[in-house]
Amino acid sequence: MSQFTFLQREWSAVYDAAARAEAAVHADPRTACFYARRALELALSWAYKHDASLKLPYQDNLSALIHEPSFKQAAGEAVFSKARVINTLGNRAVHSHRAVPEADALAAVRELFHVSYWFARSYGRVGQPEPGLAFNAAALSRPAAVARQTAEQLRALEAGLKERDEKLAALLADKSALDDELKRLRVEVAEARKTAAAQPDTHDYSEAETRDYFIDLLLKEAGWPLDQPRDREFEVAGMPNNQGKGFVDYVLWGDDGKPLGLVEAKRTRRDARVGQQQAKLYADCLERQLGQRPLIFYSNGYEHWFWDDTRYPPRAVQGFYKKAELELAIQRRSTRKPLAAGEINTAIVERYYQTRGIRRIAEAFECDHDRKALVVMATGAGKTRTVIALADLLMRCNWVKRVLFLADRVALVNQAVNAFKRHLPDASPVNLVTEKDAEGRVFVSTYPTMMGLIDETRDGQRRFGAGHFDLVIIDEAHRSVFQKYRAIFDYFDSLLVGLTATPKDEVDRNTYSLFDLENGVPTDAYGLDEAVRDGFLVPPRAVSVPLKFQREGIKYDELSE
Repeated sequence: MSQFTFLQREWSAVYDAAARAEAAVHADPRTACFYARRALELALSWAYKHDASLKLPYQDNLSALIHEPSFKQAAGEAVFSKARVINTLGNRAVHSHRAVPEADALAAVRELFHVSYWFARSYGRVGQPEPGLAFNAAALSRPAAVARQTAEQLRALEAGLKERDEKLAALLADKSALDDELKRLRVEVAEARKTAAAQPDTHDYSEAETRDYFIDLLLKEAGWPLDQPRDREFEVAGMPNNQGKGFVDYVLWGDDGKPLGLVEAKRTRRDARVGQQQAKLYADCLERQLGQRPLIFYSNGYEHWFWDDTRYPPRAVQGFYKKAELELAIQRRSTRKPLAAGEINTAIVERYYQTRGIRRIAEAFECDHDRKALVVMATGAGKTRTVIALADLLMRCNWVKRVLFLADRVALVNQAVNAFKRHLPDASPVNLVTEKDAEGRVFVSTYPTMMGLIDETRDGQRRFGAGHFDLVIIDEAHRSVFQKYRAIFDYFDSLLVGLTATPKDEVDRNTYSLFDLENGVPTDAYGLDEAVRDGFLVPPRAVSVPLKFQREGIKYDELSE
């Protein structure tokens, strides 16, 4: 008897995938994770199709559906977090060749049960699941040994299923073309949601369990195995309490046995920032005991904050740093050189306004402790060379190791790669549009390519973690700050530099807000009038082009077929 029977009457396809996941937990954990993600995908696709309050995101893959704000608001933080766990474990099952432990399969199916309960409770039109329904791990079947599916087999199965799946983007592209049956169902679903919302949801979603598991999952994605007793609940002395003791939720250790980072986990219903002071006290204790101050993370499972309290105030991040990234951050405390004293390479830039722009950005980073800067520079004045020289200065002063340059067209990516190869060849520039697996210190990409690579994992670890890049440069920043791609800037915890040729008083307010700047006040500006006055550019010349149809009009009888 499946524990997902409450789905069967109204969502047979979701039920079928969930039951397959449930049956495979002990027999084939990889397949269980695959079908758990499949069930989630089918459920969310149904919800986006039938619930008019959910807005289809920029693309209809599962990750985008989960992160769409209208879904997060409808589902709540608990269900959102569980959906992320299921998606992560499903991706790992398909793309990693490492063995999938039974514990992961059990977690995926357990979280699917909670998401399915919310789904059926919210959208059920012929009855809702019983309020006291609870997941029972002991009731899962333990069948005889079966042939386990490989990651390659599951990838082929996934491709075949996707071919048959309804294309949400095409279906919902034209709201006026929705058929009468779907319109009627949407009315019914809206009524069902209204009825569900009127009653308190007493289901136990086990939020604390999900929080701990999701933090574990994010840490493992960043390469922290958490397989030693001292990795969790590490005891420290010197806390300001009666016993003088404390237990650090997670300590991230370096190879030399010194702490690189710590993670303080707070209850899911509390703001993650509640853990800030506690985490600082733990950092004080670890520094006294082991002679090195760790970097600080605190999280409630949904929101994660990072605090290098020797340099910057706390800031929200999307995940945890890898070991090499934490080691580099700690090493920079003593090896970082002052930017003001660093020489700008005149072989890359030689004009006064380019040097001035670099110095102003460096001053914002070093003196004002800003992490974002916006440069307005007329087309043809050398924006790309300016940021290449900036990247060179930041690398030589040990502020930056890896750089990401983003442009919105392939032609601009090719142009930027060639400029980096010409002026900064030692950084081994990589064009991610054509060389997705290459390694270097400068990566150049379009926005869609980078959106796809952010979710990419290899053997359970993300290729590009939140701390992978130290500097992200946005070309034509005024065109790139819309909802569609803003997730990239939110994901990478880096210094951010925007470039635009739009006159500063025409750059929209959203662009300034992205860079935390006062409206109309960029970090530096060099406009067309100045460039013309200095003799570096010539003024535009108007050309009148008379159009035949404006003079003679269009006659229907004279048009070709």
